[in-house]
Amino acid sequence: MKNSVGVKLVRSFLIIILSTVLIIGVLLVLGFQDFYYSSLENELTSRLLVTVQSFENFYSENDINDLVLEDSQLIWAANDAEIQLLNPDGYVIYDSEGALPTEPIETPDVVAARNNNITAFVGITSSSSDKVMAVTGRLSNNVNGTLGYLRYIASMQNTNEAMVQTSLIILGLGIVVVAITTIMALILAKSIVSPVEELISVAKKMANGQYKVRATLDTDDEFGQLGSTMNAMAEEVLKREEIKNDFISSISHELRTPLTSIKGWAVVLKSAKPEEQELVADGLKIIENETDRLSKMVEELLDFSRFISGRIRLEKDTINLTDILKDIAKQMRPRAELNKVEFISGLSDGKAMMVADENRLRQLFINLLDNAIKFTSEDGFVKFSSAIESDHIEVLVTDNGLGIDKDDLLHVKEKFYKGKHSKSHSGIGLSIVDEITKLHEGHLEIYSEKNIGTTVRVTLSLLKEAQNEETN
Repeated sequence: MKNSVGVKLVRSFLIIILSTVLIIGVLLVLGFQDFYYSSLENELTSRLLVTVQSFENFYSENDINDLVLEDSQLIWAANDAEIQLLNPDGYVIYDSEGALPTEPIETPDVVAARNNNITAFVGITSSSSDKVMAVTGRLSNNVNGTLGYLRYIASMQNTNEAMVQTSLIILGLGIVVVAITTIMALILAKSIVSPVEELISVAKKMANGQYKVRATLDTDDEFGQLGSTMNAMAEEVLKREEIKNDFISSISHELRTPLTSIKGWAVVLKSAKPEEQELVADGLKIIENETDRLSKMVEELLDFSRFISGRIRLEKDTINLTDILKDIAKQMRPRAELNKVEFISGLSDGKAMMVADENRLRQLFINLLDNAIKFTSEDGFVKFSSAIESDHIEVLVTDNGLGIDKDDLLHVKEKFYKGKHSKSHSGIGLSIVDEITKLHEGHLEIYSEKNIGTTVRVTLSLLKEAQNEETN
């Protein structure tokens, strides 16, 4: 793949490596050039200073032309560099190589010597087509007058050859470094790309619905964590799929049971004789009850759909929750008595003013009480109580019923989750209760122990101003 991560990594590595090697190589070449040139300049300057000092000690009373004629050139004859004697006007009057240019020399080294300074000149001279380095010193007499200039000239050929050899060595080392790092970059890119390719393959299979496939990466880096996360996601999808299928199966069964009863009684009533009024009354009562149960289930499903899609809208108003709770207690007491369950009311008499949707809160607490009564055996009890604090109210629904398994307790508020108990129905009742509580910015907590009982605590905020007025 042209734009794969591996290609991009190798390309990036190569750009960085080549840039680095190129910069370092250029700096090394420049450094060695400066070293070679400085060494040659220092050598020439040292020889020049020694010769100029010797001249000033022994020949400063002579004329510079006499030096050419006399044997005094022996003071510089030991040098292997080209030597020039220049008169004060810059004309060459002696050259150890025999070349006598007709024009005065005005190179930087000669100009610097006129100011009694020494500097190096690198370039081409009239006597040589090769690049040379020249340094010039001023020759003075006893009264510090300028007799002329002594100029040392050295060929740069050996120095340049050394520079070329050094550059070739640096180039060779650079190629070796690039080759080694390229191989390492390829290995590194492969180590990164291989797990990515495996994760992509697994992700594609999961996208096609193959949620049983798993990533096999067993590393402690980010790729390993990503693989573990994908596996956990697939497990969660499978789990939710199973829960959804159970929900569909359960709700189908729940809907079919009252329908079967209604149809059965309809057939019975169709064939009932006029004198069988008691049978007809019983049948109609059962049909009415089953129809109510169906309506409740359908309404519950519709509510659940609205909660999931976020289309639920609260119709909030200022209410006194205490009045509502007492009304609910009156409504649910006959239901408890019908199941032979003792209904205990411990509701506070104080006002609990709040802004809330009254109908949704009724739905919330009726659902909790209905569950408590349903899962409590005969001769058991269900307690409905409340406690009002300065800024909130706690409503408790407590029973000594069947309780909830620890494993189920962790999931009872999840959508579609059904407990193991046979009395569990659609698995959405507590989900709706939890959603209503959250919509009122409250908290729902469930405490339960198997075969001991269950306590559900709902905490809702109160209107502080109204509560303060009530307190005063």
